[in-house]
Amino acid sequence: MLASSLVGCSFLLTACAGTLRMSWPALSPFNWFGSSLSISEQGIGKINKQTDMTQSAIETGLEGKYRLRSGMEMQNGKLVSVIQGMEDGQVKLEFHGLVNGKVDRIDVLDDEVKTVWGTKIGTPFSNLYNQAFGKCQRSHDLTVSPTVICTASQSQHVSYVFTGAWEGPEGLMPSDDVLKDWKVSRIIWKS
Repeated sequence: MLASSLVGCSFLLTACAGTLRMSWPALSPFNWFGSSLSISEQGIGKINKQTDMTQSAIETGLEGKYRLRSGMEMQNGKLVSVIQGMEDGQVKLEFHGLVNGKVDRIDVLDDEVKTVWGTKIGTPFSNLYNQAFGKCQRSHDLTVSPTVICTASQSQHVSYVFTGAWEGPEGLMPSDDVLKDWKVSRIIWKS
């Protein structure tokens, strides 16, 4: 009995010692039961308005959870750096900020990342709002159409993007009865 226990422990230690590409953050108990990232007034996880807009700073803040890729785009005549967090070939997070600047916008598309208030991708409009007036507006700058953006009641820095079916005129806001079944498709944090 003692010999089999020693062999089992020896095998376990040998298997762990032979793993070369171990991700230490993945061993954290906080990562055993899903994502430890959450969106709050300050940002997402350890990433906030003080975080450098560099791939290494964002990778550190995400603790290696996503594979990162970066690029640049022009926004309002300024060169903006964009860093995307990828998982299984899909964009799950996008970070925006001026080149050599700080993170000023984070777009969350990962349905496993929640706000500290419990909202996540797929949350229905009716779970968060009784009416759109004063909190929401039609958006024309996102590629998915139609979209409505609503400010979170808990924070002026967090907004929810809702998408759904709409047969009405292009520029009009859908009624609350239509919006009640729309779901969060993106969560945006802005500094």
